[in-house]
Amino acid sequence: MHTRATHLLGRAPSLTRAPGLRSSMLRGLLGLVAGLMVLAGASGKADAGEWRIATLAPDGSSWMKILSKGAADIDEKTTGRVKLKYYTGGSQGDEKDVIRKMKMGGLDGGAFTSVGLSQIVPSIRVLELPLIFDSVEEMDYVRAKMWGTFVKRFAKEGFILLDPGDVGDIHFYSNSEISSKADLAKAKVWLWGEDALVKSMFKKLGVNGVPMGVPDVLPALNTGRINACYGSPLATVALQWYTKVKYATEMTTNYGVSSTVIKKEVWDTMSATDLDLVKKSLRAHSNKLRSTVRLDNKRAQKAIVRAGVKIVPTPAASREEFGKVAQEVWKEMTGVLYSQKDLDRVLKYRDEYRAKHK
Repeated sequence: MHTRATHLLGRAPSLTRAPGLRSSMLRGLLGLVAGLMVLAGASGKADAGEWRIATLAPDGSSWMKILSKGAADIDEKTTGRVKLKYYTGGSQGDEKDVIRKMKMGGLDGGAFTSVGLSQIVPSIRVLELPLIFDSVEEMDYVRAKMWGTFVKRFAKEGFILLDPGDVGDIHFYSNSEISSKADLAKAKVWLWGEDALVKSMFKKLGVNGVPMGVPDVLPALNTGRINACYGSPLATVALQWYTKVKYATEMTTNYGVSSTVIKKEVWDTMSATDLDLVKKSLRAHSNKLRSTVRLDNKRAQKAIVRAGVKIVPTPAASREEFGKVAQEVWKEMTGVLYSQKDLDRVLKYRDEYRAKHK
């Protein structure tokens, strides 16, 4: 069943595959050499028209299939004047490492989850607050209303924020059943680095998160350093985490947001003609990416179940308990990640959508 899921959603990156020590060492050496080559180029400019973009998305995954098609389309339409070169599967490190390399000049952009995006503009995490949306349609509506605000905020920091993308609906995956706050508190749960939002939620839930980067999660699940993690079904399959867990929560904690960011100084080197061509291509492929990722998340969920992972229902009482904690997190992060005005806008647009769709 594991093979079927991997075939469906793309082979996981060598970085996150456990079997085969010799081949892993070789791939690790090749990754190191590639990383050194990128850093070596930090002292000079990128090749004319080439954008060096890093991502955690595994090569062959739904995300990279569409991003690669977009890169090929841009290359063709600009007759090679603009090229997108992707470094996939975390080969350039976790998202914080990619941000650092962008600022140093070693990379020109990154395809990020909101965790990476928030290292440039923290307030974007207001779109991912736990249990603030009842459906992806609510999130879509609010995100569309607020995305222009975030585009301006990224521009002030020297970056171009492209159209929004999806990670998917986020669930907990574990080796023991999690249906309550008490169950979650007993687990050794992965915490993505020092993610302030999740750290706040874990603290209020009584969870002692184990901080580490995304590339370290699979080995940690394998050794038992952690026995629970969180992510979308598609990410959980693509990164092979589902092979090390037995249970998944039915409840969606939030909807993961993503986007690609390009350094403004690189973006501004394009001619007006190329700018128009690139914008149209990126928009078309962003729309395709969102629809593909949503479909593949549903397929991934089915693949996870076929592989033997049991979906654990969340009782109404537990949902209510989690909901109260979530609202405490909203308040605690106000003034830390985002303003009260940002939170008020999210709630206003969410309620606006609900009123239109009673």
